[in-house]
Amino acid sequence: MDESSDRRAQILDAALEEFADKGFRGATIKSIAERARLQSQALIYWYFPSKESLFREVVERHLPVLQVVREPERVLDSPPEEVLPQFARAYLEAANRPGLVRVLRLIVPEAIRRPDVTEMFGRHIVARLLGFLQTYLERQVELGRLRPHDVRASSRAFVGMVLSQLGIKLFFPMFKTGGPTDEEHVRAIVEIFLQGLSPEVPGQETRR
Repeated sequence: MDESSDRRAQILDAALEEFADKGFRGATIKSIAERARLQSQALIYWYFPSKESLFREVVERHLPVLQVVREPERVLDSPPEEVLPQFARAYLEAANRPGLVRVLRLIVPEAIRRPDVTEMFGRHIVARLLGFLQTYLERQVELGRLRPHDVRASSRAFVGMVLSQLGIKLFFPMFKTGGPTDEEHVRAIVEIFLQGLSPEVPGQETRR
């Protein structure tokens, strides 16, 4: 790793700790520079044009599910029995990364209180995840693996089922006792989701 890459990683590591300790609004470029032991905070702007872009890079670096959706064309033709569990497992993996957990526990409540943080978090993270799922599900409908439906609704429904497990792990760990493991949860929601969207068999009557 060259000096530039080392410096970039140094800044990202310091930013992770600052965001985890102070949230997005509380962390400043100056405090991140001090934690990174930089001679000048101007060095951060050499690598990142704004605090928002720095935060986005920190989250992308540590949030596994964003790695899955980074190149959607690689999985568009893969079957949903393979892609949806991969997506869900990567989403839930966030709860196993202590630094990221600290960031999310501060950022999520902060996003609820502050419209600017909500807009940033939604635009760069949530919108990308939903956009990936919508594109993927549309392709699966084209391939005949899923029946035609409103992929805007189904993508939100699937993310919601994943978030229920992640929310318990992050914010309500006392409810984990007696509940499904991550793998059990993933298997169950994928089965429920795919059964509901399985292609209709020609000539088969709908049960009422």
